[in-house]
Amino acid sequence: MYSFLLKKEIKEETLVSCYFLYGEETFPAYQFIDGLKVTLISSENQDFNVDKFNLEDNSWAEVIDLARTIPFFLSPWRIIIVEVKKGKWETLSSPEQRILEAYFSSPPSRTVIVVVFSGKIRKNSSLFKFFSSLPSSKAFSKELRRLNEKDLHNWMDKKFLSYGKIATPDAIRRLGEFAGNDLRSVNNEIEKLITFVDDKKVIELDDVNQVSGWVKTFVDWEIAESLVKADYQQCLVVLDNLIKKEGVELVNILGSIGRFFRDIFMAKLLLREKDVDKKAIFKELRPQIQEKFRDLYVTKFKELFFLVDIFSMKDLNRILTELEEIDLKMKTSSPNVQTLLEVFLFSYCSLRKKERIT
Repeated sequence: MYSFLLKKEIKEETLVSCYFLYGEETFPAYQFIDGLKVTLISSENQDFNVDKFNLEDNSWAEVIDLARTIPFFLSPWRIIIVEVKKGKWETLSSPEQRILEAYFSSPPSRTVIVVVFSGKIRKNSSLFKFFSSLPSSKAFSKELRRLNEKDLHNWMDKKFLSYGKIATPDAIRRLGEFAGNDLRSVNNEIEKLITFVDDKKVIELDDVNQVSGWVKTFVDWEIAESLVKADYQQCLVVLDNLIKKEGVELVNILGSIGRFFRDIFMAKLLLREKDVDKKAIFKELRPQIQEKFRDLYVTKFKELFFLVDIFSMKDLNRILTELEEIDLKMKTSSPNVQTLLEVFLFSYCSLRKKERIT
């Protein structure tokens, strides 16, 4: 199976014992893990030979103890996923480092550990230093950054080609406008497009408009209106209407909420790191709202930069991390997603109220 992360086919003979993947865009990491599962372990054995650890609940000692055991059902391979978050888990204690050093001095030949660190990691942290110092014969390290527009379009082209399809430049550009630069959202839209066009080889602008356009425009607008006002009861009404009356999928609602906060994060980042004026930033993030719309333009312009001003980077990072956790739970378990979203909205509205951000 081809891996966009490795930029080559996943083959048993070329795999290493550890993959240390870190950064703000974790989707390629989980896509790579899916490729490992398909290549190495039969679907009926994956429940027994694919294990996941979260360092909030588990220790490195538990991870390594399992890594040294023989896989069940005589499967020759074991895949161990270790999820790590920012904070105290960036630091390895002396005993933990000794455990890891002993393991990687002679790792089992058919066990693959994939460490996924979500967010920006401190390069001077002991966790980063340890895994990045392992020899290339035993470990592969890669930072997972959010793609710029050019790289995102190239990624889309390759993804369509992997399905035997070609998308026109206009279709690629519009898909980027609808889905943003979040690879998980983009991938979901591409998969819907592949199903929609069926045997058609060339995906055109009209296809994207039909499959993705109405969801992005309608859902984003409804959710953005409620999030700007930060009225919890209104947020609940909008959420319930979208799910029960409009039949919008929860993944689309979650994606829309994520885009709302990522836009605020991106605007704040651009203002801080680049010499870009607010109008240029607004044009990039809200291309569909043009100055000729006058009152609408002024209103939405003020709303965006009002939120940019009142939220700290710490708040935005925490909010985006919470949304990533909900997304991960949707993919790995069977939670009541509507309840998770309601809890998130309550937390967000409480934050706004607490800070007297009204």
